[in-house]
Amino acid sequence: MQDICKCRVIHEQVVEKSLENALEDQEVEALANLYKAYADPSRLRILYALERFEMCVCDLAAMLSISESAVSHQLRLLRNMRLVKNRRDGNILYYTLYDKHCITLLKTGLQHLDEQRR
Repeated sequence: MQDICKCRVIHEQVVEKSLENALEDQEVEALANLYKAYADPSRLRILYALERFEMCVCDLAAMLSISESAVSHQLRLLRNMRLVKNRRDGNILYYTLYDKHCITLLKTGLQHLDEQRR
């Protein structure tokens, strides 16, 4: 353990127990990728809007004042991350949140920011 970082271990038992409970590398990578999906202002606005309403690309583009192409790109990323899902009605795709966890992550972040401001 000490050979890896060349530093002095003060509480070896704590370090060992922490290593026993550490996340697997692939879990850490997947979690980092999930949070990357939340790291874009347009995607955050899309997710927040989809909490209340099922919306199509055109309506999301109008709401965000960006092109339909840009919205489609963001929705594709969100869909690939299983943060949104869609349903087809004729020629129109309507988007909703994939599940309640998607907005829970967003609202938890907002609560954290609110607590920091106090």
